[in-house]
Amino acid sequence: MSALASAGLVAACFQPDYASARAAFLAAAARAQARTDVFVHDEVKGPGGSTLTTDVAVLGPDDADSAVLIVSGTHGPEGFAGSAAQIALLDTLARQSAPLTTRIVLVHAINPYGFAHITRTTENNVDLNRNFIDWEAGPPDNPLYAELHPTLNPKVWSEQALDEANAAREAWMEKHGHTVFVDVITKGQYTHTDGIHYGGTQREWSNRTLETIIDRHLSGVKRIALIDWHTGLGERGEPFFLCFNEPGSAGWERACQWWGRDQVETQGGFDGAARPNYVGLLFHGVQNYARHAQVTGAVIEFGTKNTEDMRRALQIDQYLKSGNPVSAEQHAAMQEELLDAFAPLSLEWKRSVLGHAIVIQEQTLAGLANWT
Repeated sequence: MSALASAGLVAACFQPDYASARAAFLAAAARAQARTDVFVHDEVKGPGGSTLTTDVAVLGPDDADSAVLIVSGTHGPEGFAGSAAQIALLDTLARQSAPLTTRIVLVHAINPYGFAHITRTTENNVDLNRNFIDWEAGPPDNPLYAELHPTLNPKVWSEQALDEANAAREAWMEKHGHTVFVDVITKGQYTHTDGIHYGGTQREWSNRTLETIIDRHLSGVKRIALIDWHTGLGERGEPFFLCFNEPGSAGWERACQWWGRDQVETQGGFDGAARPNYVGLLFHGVQNYARHAQVTGAVIEFGTKNTEDMRRALQIDQYLKSGNPVSAEQHAAMQEELLDAFAPLSLEWKRSVLGHAIVIQEQTLAGLANWT
């Protein structure tokens, strides 16, 4: 599907931490002569008391009917790959002389707290990609999650405790089936504040900020092509598409035209289980906040590790925020394992991810240009 990006391009686009990624994004936006909009997260701070922001780069005419919206950092450290893709696109646009006919809106680090602190969640342990529900209607039920919660969130980080949790989880799966298990733990839950995929009790700062971004920069468009960059699912270094347009709809068919039917309609990613019934996705938020427009798009993942290793990474993420005892040495080792699960340091992984991302962004812009 794509060539590997060069080592030099990888070094220019992938950054070692949130602050460096932000600086590189803003520098690339300046080179592309993009308009920038900065949203300061005034409720929390970054490491060492630093300021956290979500930054937006906007290019193209204000009166465009069509726009591409590309988001990075929904799940904290997954933002390293998304940021790199956005920087690569900005530098491509900086070299182009032809004027843009569509609007391009790049949202960098929509969850800046998670990006800066190397956690998938927001400052409230909320999975932002489960927070875009209809809060007036109240959160959806996920009653079986309570049974699984102890097996996913061990209170002691030891081989014995992990083995016991794994055995209990396997017994639960044996009783209920793998597809039910994947659905229950993945679709979102709103009852256990210390649990995985916790959707919160109200709209997060990042949720509200996205609505403001759409209102400011996408209010006049009729068509939006959306990419929400993620990592974790799929084959290592390869793209995995989760399109949330209704299967068979015009939006679904359009996504298949842009990125390939074999990519969009894949049954992979969940070890044979059906796709979970996700709720509260950022995709749903964009559809809600941009009701004036048609939205076609996808969560696009890049695989990193196998399912069991990824589940362990989620456990680590929760444990490190739990306040449970852990030595400084163990904390460092666990955070390194967590980072490797969502932002591997491997040059070959980065070359593959960036190469694919560049092609996917080109496909999206070409598809958008032909969408009337």
